[in-house]
Amino acid sequence: MNGSAEPWRHREAIVNGIRLHWVEAGAAGPLVMLLHGFPEFWYSWRFQLPVLAERFRVVAPDLRGYNLSEKPPAGYDPSTLTDDVRELVRALGEERAHIVGHDWGGVLAWVYAMRFPEATDRLVILNAPHPARFAEEVRRPRQFFRSTYALFFQLPRLPELLLGANRCWLLARGMRRSAVNKAAFTDDVLERYREAMSRPGSLTAALNYYRSARPGRMPADARVRVPALILWGVHDVALRKELTERLGRWVPELTVRYLECGHWTQQERPEEVNQYLLEFLGVQD
Repeated sequence: MNGSAEPWRHREAIVNGIRLHWVEAGAAGPLVMLLHGFPEFWYSWRFQLPVLAERFRVVAPDLRGYNLSEKPPAGYDPSTLTDDVRELVRALGEERAHIVGHDWGGVLAWVYAMRFPEATDRLVILNAPHPARFAEEVRRPRQFFRSTYALFFQLPRLPELLLGANRCWLLARGMRRSAVNKAAFTDDVLERYREAMSRPGSLTAALNYYRSARPGRMPADARVRVPALILWGVHDVALRKELTERLGRWVPELTVRYLECGHWTQQERPEEVNQYLLEFLGVQD
């Protein structure tokens, strides 16, 4: 969709000291904040934006360093990134929001709910592990070996050389190959991601999320005090289904739904995701 045909509006502002870009849809109702993952941008929520906009005010930012948002040299630790989201909520004239996140956006959503329970209405996580549960499970060989790509991403310079070659062709190929519903990643869709990740500084900024994810940077109190929903693609090649289990210690009010798809949950199974979102956020047919 282009220009006036888009069912959303593009906005940008200085938020938490940097320039953030976001798209917004809907005008009334509670605020829903959609946080994308790696190597994506707001576009990964294209199927959710118009549906949620019928009942909510929906905002999908390009997170710090991605696509059209500013790419500062620092600030990719979880505290600063969730401060970005908190200040964006305030910049939109709100104090609370439903927080929805996928992949790295899901990790930030977990952290946001831990740090700002008073600013979180409901929490929805798509294929992103609770940090404390991940710290347990990554010690097991089956999850450790699935996570070794993250160790590679933490290396200096080499990941940029490999992943950035030919306008991020390898990243785009990886998205399609890891999907169960490969039709979700047409050449046109992958071109959008290649364009976004090929912007100057974007790839380094995205990799800095991994480079800043050092032990001790997650909240000491890992409890989530708001109702939470996990939507999990069970054929995720990087994150095992077991990461959704034994979460009661940290998330007492939790619902888990499994979907027959890969990692790219909201793009591979958009209709199911939309229905679960509407139900959990309190919309009844």
